[in-house]
Amino acid sequence: MQPTSANTPRTASDIPASLRVRYLNLGDDDVIGASCHYLELADTGIVLDAGMDPEEDGFRALPAFKLLDGRPVEQVIVTHAHHDHLGALPVLIQRFPQARVHVSGPTARLADILLPSSARLQKRRLREGSSTAAPVFDVETAEALSYLYETHPLDTDFSLNAAATPPGHAISARLYHAGHVLGAVGVFLELDTPDGLRRIFYTSDVSLQNQVIQPGAEFPRGPLDLLVLETTLGADPDAELRSRKATEKAFGEALARTIERGGVALVPVFALGRAQEVLAMVDRFKRRKMLPADLPVYTAGSMRALANVYDQTRHTSPRLDEDFEVAAVDQRRVPRSDSRLPKLLNEPGIFVVSSGMLFERTLSNKLATLVAGHEKHSIYFVGFSKEDSPGGRMLAAAQERARTGEDVEVVIDTFEGPQPLRCEVERYRFSGHAHRRDLLKVVEDLRPARVLLVHGDAEAKEWMADNIRFFHPETDVLIPAHGEVYEV
Repeated sequence: MQPTSANTPRTASDIPASLRVRYLNLGDDDVIGASCHYLELADTGIVLDAGMDPEEDGFRALPAFKLLDGRPVEQVIVTHAHHDHLGALPVLIQRFPQARVHVSGPTARLADILLPSSARLQKRRLREGSSTAAPVFDVETAEALSYLYETHPLDTDFSLNAAATPPGHAISARLYHAGHVLGAVGVFLELDTPDGLRRIFYTSDVSLQNQVIQPGAEFPRGPLDLLVLETTLGADPDAELRSRKATEKAFGEALARTIERGGVALVPVFALGRAQEVLAMVDRFKRRKMLPADLPVYTAGSMRALANVYDQTRHTSPRLDEDFEVAAVDQRRVPRSDSRLPKLLNEPGIFVVSSGMLFERTLSNKLATLVAGHEKHSIYFVGFSKEDSPGGRMLAAAQERARTGEDVEVVIDTFEGPQPLRCEVERYRFSGHAHRRDLLKVVEDLRPARVLLVHGDAEAKEWMADNIRFFHPETDVLIPAHGEVYEV
């Protein structure tokens, strides 16, 4: 059957009933929080991602699953293993135990590590008093999901038909490499009915540019009827101007500068994705003799287990260099004993540890309190830090110091209180998201009749909407509100 015209937008009333799609945004999409989208097509309910808001605790962090009451939920597709896309999956499956769960092979392996880890962290934070929220699931529930994952190779069709799917209708899906992080995919959906064909693509988090380990994204062929497009960097004019090669060179030179003055460089990272990319860069700097070959690199926590997944899947998932192994990068474990940590700061070294925003009661926060007051040390951020996070406060204090030339203090740990900031602080932007000009190129290439803009703040989505309407006036653009049902 021929596709419906993807360049002539129609109102829902113009579309035959069998081809109509209902869309519902379950995540709070005014910010980049819990990612979760619901599509109903051919009487079949499909949930795309089930994330938790990393800035909230307990049930406040979950998508609005209550909005699914009375709606069919037969299929769940999780695009990648970051907390804001995966973290609420155990809760969703408890509500809808009949749903099938579809993921890429690497995402299934990563979820087996990260979801039980999330359950343990929720329990520990409640016990320590850093959260008053009860855990939303336990380790046993998270581990049981391992038996439910249906893994699919890239660029291969699989059926999403359910018992409720009408006879003569076929719903299929296909996963495309998204470039964002190991195992990350975009989701192509096709609805084939006696009345015609509809083609839908959900980018999820996407990167068109090569990183160090991950190559850039791949996409289906246009035209599309509907594109659900992320907008994370839509309000960031600097992102489109940055050269990744130049940023990588500046980062390597900064590390070398710290080592030459006898200091240590603390690199706070997100444990999945940015950690592995940073280790790959450090390995490259050593091979290019920008850093001493025997320079100690310290890691901790789940990063080694995650590195093993990277290495075990290097021949079966897209890589720029299949021979590179993250675990082969020489690493030492950060000692568990607090008394031993200060001793490690007496010799040059690099600490690649989570969390990326220096959240309190994490190893990166503890190390930051130790190095902040010493001029020979450095803290290099390689990702986004919210303004009200310890990392955001540190970046703001460093900017104030640079502007005024005066001494400044910063609160890294509220129990420690304000402390002098004397170390070098810089941010090097290594994003796993496409910048806004690349996102416009996605629209140009896929030629969607309609675009739904998601996963970005209001300013980001408005910029994308204005520019899509300007450059592609034939395309319908919609910024869906949280909790409202749209028929598209």
